[in-house]
Amino acid sequence: MAHLLVVEDDPQLRGALVRALRDKGHAVATAPSGMAGLDAAVTSGPDLVVLDLGLPDVDGAQVLRMLRAVSDVPVIVATARDDEPEMVTVLEAGADDYIVKPFGAAQLDARIKAVLRRLGAAETEEPLRVGALSVDPMAREVTLDGTALDLTPREFDLLAYLARRPGQVVSRRELLAEVWQQPLGGADKTVDVHLSWLRRKLGETAQRPRYLHTVRTVGVKLAAPEGHVTPTDTD
Repeated sequence: MAHLLVVEDDPQLRGALVRALRDKGHAVATAPSGMAGLDAAVTSGPDLVVLDLGLPDVDGAQVLRMLRAVSDVPVIVATARDDEPEMVTVLEAGADDYIVKPFGAAQLDARIKAVLRRLGAAETEEPLRVGALSVDPMAREVTLDGTALDLTPREFDLLAYLARRPGQVVSRRELLAEVWQQPLGGADKTVDVHLSWLRRKLGETAQRPRYLHTVRTVGVKLAAPEGHVTPTDTD
């Protein structure tokens, strides 16, 4: 059972979400506004927050930014806004997933379980090493040549997914399904945008890759630079 916080201003929808999620076995608390949701998220320590964007006092995207400044609690944005720029902005701000209204209780429950399962698995994982790149799923930290990189939660999830499969070509469809939890497809551009951000932080470009290599029409792979030996725990 997960302890959830639903931040939603529409009383009818809020009530429906509470009933549906409780029927799925979750404990659910609610907040009708952005600031009330922020306070509840910080003080009550939920396992996951379901956050609307169209809140009456503060836009949900701003609530997310304020929350990310003080907490790493997983956040699924649930909103009627379905334009891609908005989605990219919210994911960049630190949302773990994005679901567009209207949606069914089963779909939301599946997203919740997927996010919690992904984060829970990371808590028992050893650091992943690819060349001079180290990805620590438990601490959610990344270093390159010993220097810490500042990644958004989604950038980290994307890099960690690739780091678990070094040298393996992963399709954009697989990344959308496994990292973004969009098994029925989605916007390839979202993956490309996050790969571009990652490349910039890794100090490379698509034209001059070091770690992230695009395989045309197939996907992308994470591999150590040619000639670089990945250290082992016994080195």
